[in-house]
Amino acid sequence: MFRNQYDSDVTVWSPQGRLHQVEYAMEAVKLGSATVGLKSRDYAVLIALKRASSELSAYQKKIIPIDKHMGISIAGLTADARMLSRYMRTECLNYKYSHDDPLPVGRLIGTLGNKMQTCTQRYDRRPYGVGLLVAGYDDQGPHIYQTCPSANYFDCKAMAIGSRSQAARTYLEKHLNEFPTCDLNELIKHGLRSLRDTLPNEVDLSIKNVSIGVVGKGQVFEILTEEQTERYLTEIEGDEKRGRPAAAGPSADDDKPQDPPAEGVEPRPAVAMDTE
Repeated sequence: MFRNQYDSDVTVWSPQGRLHQVEYAMEAVKLGSATVGLKSRDYAVLIALKRASSELSAYQKKIIPIDKHMGISIAGLTADARMLSRYMRTECLNYKYSHDDPLPVGRLIGTLGNKMQTCTQRYDRRPYGVGLLVAGYDDQGPHIYQTCPSANYFDCKAMAIGSRSQAARTYLEKHLNEFPTCDLNELIKHGLRSLRDTLPNEVDLSIKNVSIGVVGKGQVFEILTEEQTERYLTEIEGDEKRGRPAAAGPSADDDKPQDPPAEGVEPRPAVAMDTE
C-alpha cells in the first residue's frame, strides 16, 4: 500500500521488513532469457538461451569465459554482468599471479557475494540486477553455483534461472539422479531438453538462439561452435517436449468410443460460457 514511500532507497526497510530495491533487482533476473547449469561427476555444463533485442540486432552474448577452469552464464542486465565478469577475471589473475594455481571456485563465489552485498547496504549504490550461474572445475571436482542480486549464493547440483525457468527446474528435478553418472554428451542433451521446456510451443531451439559452455576434468572452459551445437540439437529433435510427443498428430486414442456416463448422473452439455 505504501510501497512508493519505501522503494526509493536500498537501505530503507518497509514496515513488512522488505527491501523493495533488492526485490526489483531480482525481478530483473526473472525477466531475462533462461539459462541452465548442471553437472556430473566429471563435467559442468552451462546452456543459455540467447535473445535479440530486435530483428536488426545480433543475439546477445550469454556465456562469458572467466578463466581456463571457469565460466558464467547470465540472466538479467547484461551491463551489470560485464562489470561482475571483469571483477571475477581480475580476482582469478591476481590469485594465479600470487599462488601460481587456479583460484578455487568456492572462494571466488564468496568474494563475489561480499561485493554484491555491499550494494545492498549503501545508500549511494543499487543492487546488481543480474543473476549468474557459475560453472567451474577445481581439485574438489565440478561446481555449479547460483548468485542472486540479494547477494545470496548457492552450491547447486543443477539450476535454471531466467524467464519461464520453472519448467526447466521441473525437468532437472525429475532427472536429477541421472546426472552424476552421465557422460558429457548425455549431460548436454539433458540441459538442452530442460532449456527447450522454457520456450513457447511455436518456438524451438536452433544454433542461433542457444549457446553451450563446457568445463571439466581435462577440459578447459570452452564455448561450443555452431557446428558442435547443431549436432546436439539434431540428436534431441525426436524427443518429447513437456511430456508430449514432438510430432503433433491424431493419436489412436482419438478414435476410441467415449465411455458412457455413470449411472444416476445426467450428462451435461458443454457450453462455451456460463451465463448464470
